[in-house]
Amino acid sequence: MNYYKRHIGDYAKKAGRLSMLQHGSYTLLIDACYDREQFPTLSEAIDWTWASSTAEIEAVEFVLSKFFTLVDDRYVQKRIAEEVARFHETSDTNQRIAKQREANRNEALTKRARSVNEAPPNHKPLTINQEPEEKREKPRKRSTTADIAKPADVDQQTWTDWMTLRKAKRAPVTQTTVDGARDEAAKAGMPLEAFLMIWCRRGSQGLEADWLKPSEKPDAMTANSQTMSFAERDELARHKRYKEMTGRDWPADVIEIVDTTPIPRI
Repeated sequence: MNYYKRHIGDYAKKAGRLSMLQHGSYTLLIDACYDREQFPTLSEAIDWTWASSTAEIEAVEFVLSKFFTLVDDRYVQKRIAEEVARFHETSDTNQRIAKQREANRNEALTKRARSVNEAPPNHKPLTINQEPEEKREKPRKRSTTADIAKPADVDQQTWTDWMTLRKAKRAPVTQTTVDGARDEAAKAGMPLEAFLMIWCRRGSQGLEADWLKPSEKPDAMTANSQTMSFAERDELARHKRYKEMTGRDWPADVIEIVDTTPIPRI
């Protein structure tokens, strides 16, 4: 044995009144008995502790008589004998378990050994119940924004602006989305195109009829158009034609120069 438990409390209770020389003799004897796994005679005890002087030899003899029992010319201690026997029992059990584990592992490797005609582990057999890969049905692709057709009652420019807004908001455009917008437009009492135009001006991700401002509702829009002058209506028409032709809004910084020079009479 190269290890044993040393209980300090038990040692102090039984050997606490020993002298320093006797403590050394007892400690050396205990270590030697565990290390050699046997008990000494008197001459061996003196030799194991390297006792040379009279005082040292007397300390060894005192420890033997106090803590050991003489059995067949050998000084035996019960506690050391029990721990050595327990150590051998545990060691034999561990060896038996290790040998059994190794035998089981070798047996498993033998059973797993591949025969000559057996396919390698990474082989993928094709059975009669397994369809070839080229005949397997490919997963369907999800419908994208481009799959949704423009409604017939919506201007192309308004539709493009709305699709651009949805893309910027990372919001999908599905038939359900378009149908929902048409339902909300009907609730507001306006065409789908007018509803989408308000949506684009707001720049929001969604729009419902209940969210419309009073100035955005059909009655207010009609009243505004009725109070506009011919010049204002003509100006709005010019802006709309410009947007349809260029795809851009009317520049806010355009300044119109009007020639006020009178035309000479001929």
